[in-house]
Amino acid sequence: MGNFSIKEKYFKFILYIVVIGLINVVGITLFFRADLTGDKIYSLSTASNDVVATLSEPLSIKVFFSKDLPTPHNNTERYLKDLLEEYSARGGKNFNYSFYNVSSEEGDLTQKADENRDMAKDYGIQPVQIRIIENDEVKFKNAYMGLIIIHGDLVEKIPAITSTNGLEYQLTTAIQKLNNKVSAFALLQQNKKKVTVNMYLSSSLNDIAPLIGLNQLPMLGKAVADTIKKLNSKSLGILEFKHIDISNKQELDAIGEKHDLMALSWPALPKKKISAGHGAAGIVIEFEDKTTTLPLISAMELPIIGTTYQMVDPAALEGEINAVVEKLIGINKDIGFLADHGTYALMPDRLAMMQGKPSQAMQSFNTLMSSRYSIKPLNLKTDTIPDGLNCLVIARPTEKFSDYELFQIDQALMKGTNIAFFSDSFKEVSPQQTAMGMPPRFEPIDTGLKKLLSHYGVSIKQAYVLDKQSYKHQAPQNMGGGEQNIYFAPLLKEKTINNTPQFMDNIKGLIAMQISPLELIQENIDKENIEVTTLFSSSDESWLMEGMINLNPMFIRPPKEESEMKSYDLAYLLSGTFTSYFKGKAIPEKDMGEQDIKEDKNRIQGVAAKHTFIETSKPAKLFVLPCSQMLQDNMLDPQGRSTNSMFILNIIDHLNGDDKIATLRSKQQTLNPIVQTTPFNRGIIKAFNIIALPVLVVLFGLIVFAKRASRKKKIANRFKA
Repeated sequence: MGNFSIKEKYFKFILYIVVIGLINVVGITLFFRADLTGDKIYSLSTASNDVVATLSEPLSIKVFFSKDLPTPHNNTERYLKDLLEEYSARGGKNFNYSFYNVSSEEGDLTQKADENRDMAKDYGIQPVQIRIIENDEVKFKNAYMGLIIIHGDLVEKIPAITSTNGLEYQLTTAIQKLNNKVSAFALLQQNKKKVTVNMYLSSSLNDIAPLIGLNQLPMLGKAVADTIKKLNSKSLGILEFKHIDISNKQELDAIGEKHDLMALSWPALPKKKISAGHGAAGIVIEFEDKTTTLPLISAMELPIIGTTYQMVDPAALEGEINAVVEKLIGINKDIGFLADHGTYALMPDRLAMMQGKPSQAMQSFNTLMSSRYSIKPLNLKTDTIPDGLNCLVIARPTEKFSDYELFQIDQALMKGTNIAFFSDSFKEVSPQQTAMGMPPRFEPIDTGLKKLLSHYGVSIKQAYVLDKQSYKHQAPQNMGGGEQNIYFAPLLKEKTINNTPQFMDNIKGLIAMQISPLELIQENIDKENIEVTTLFSSSDESWLMEGMINLNPMFIRPPKEESEMKSYDLAYLLSGTFTSYFKGKAIPEKDMGEQDIKEDKNRIQGVAAKHTFIETSKPAKLFVLPCSQMLQDNMLDPQGRSTNSMFILNIIDHLNGDDKIATLRSKQQTLNPIVQTTPFNRGIIKAFNIIALPVLVVLFGLIVFAKRASRKKKIANRFKA
């Protein structure tokens, strides 16, 4: 019996060893892990999975990281390895990465490390200085902590990885930047998908071209065909070009209605031996269910002269067609930025800074945007808004827009260009040198955009929102010290922020400054076609400063009556199909210059143009934030880690159809405030922790003690029997 027990023990021991070994084999071949963190910071986001899964060409990552780094940099290297392993598992054979030893070693390894350091320097990766504590001393050490990404002939680098914060976002956006064009064209070619480019150019227009100042029109068709051929060679032949010559009125009307294609008609001119006729001139670019129309001839109204016609510049056509194609297949990264009408500048005004004046630049905004997009400055006074833009940013204009310039903005929205409008209700005017010590004046700003926004259903009130829940700063000692509320800088908390939209998820707090209230003009909103989303509001303890504006914190006091305070909407996002402000109105006249006068001396009368502007928009978005201060350098950080920076980047990403990147960016949120509770609730929680928890522990101990006593008693009674 005893021998059998020993054999049984050995058998069980061997069986356990075999089972443990098999479990380890299964663990190696069927690896999985669970990420239990709230924001899934140790798992790849959907955006990252999608980016590496769509790689159609090999992508390589070379990592240069020094060995034996102290905490927390050793954790950064470990996190990077895990992250790249996740990318590799998703990317398959097209994703490769390697770690290169750049630390000094003994023997043959020293030569290899030297070669790796030279390679890192060739790619622009330089060592960074880090602080370490060794033998109770603070020392500084140079360490390599960077990587480069190679995709085809393109190279992108991250020179210094000093933290895990935002690392997945940096990697994914860098990979996406390289992969977008290469993979998109390759996948379209592989799946045999084409982008259709139909040029509607009627040969009948050649008869009247010289009479309307378009002498080069007969050569336009060949210029367009050559442009498409050139673009096709750069885009792996995904463009399918066709020239369609239509002069039949019924066909022209049908095509014009469908694609908003300009159609011209003219009467018979016996003296010129020209018969009455019809013609069209435009390019219709189609991909799947998306369509964009580019005009080849544009019509505009000039004072005295009337309607005048201009032909597209063939030299500029390549860029416009390329931008539209990239927009349709989802890889366009261009955003327009209004650069005139007194808007903020992207770069600081050095002259103003030398004179001691505020530069009012958006250098941090420029840095944040340039890392993701190509910014195209636009001057409405001389230029037109390109058709290939996904988004147009209008940041605090202060000068009056002409009706023709408003018409351009309206038509950009009608064509599907999303618009982000950041405004300010007042312009701060500093006192003259002779009046030093006087507070600045705040003059109302009237640009004319108000009537455009009102038509779309948004009204900006000429006032500033003040809020008890506001930013606090430390008052100087000569003013009594202590914390001082800056009531005109509302501190927006989670309760007043709408986290329902995907791009707003995890935005836990924002700071606005000198922000105006918004109201909806309900009768101007087509509720069947327009969806309105309120992104954030002020607290219930808010009030308005109207009329005489004085932002000196010493003179601002909250209202005594609670009835005088309420919440105000501060940011709207309108999505859907809009109706043009100019529907049923005459097209505004363009300001006429000398060149226009010279070109219009011999124009004929009687030529009529149809479909010269769009009355109902394609699906588009309009974002309105009456707080231009949120774009200033003192409100944003160039690294994009603050919630203000994340919000601005997220809204621009949303307007460019990139919500997944917005979600990825806010995974590692730096601001995670404690939920606000009432004093009563805090008292209950405190009492529970102080009294109830110890009582529960004692009760649990008594229950365990009673069970043990009962068990002992049962065992004693059993053996007595």
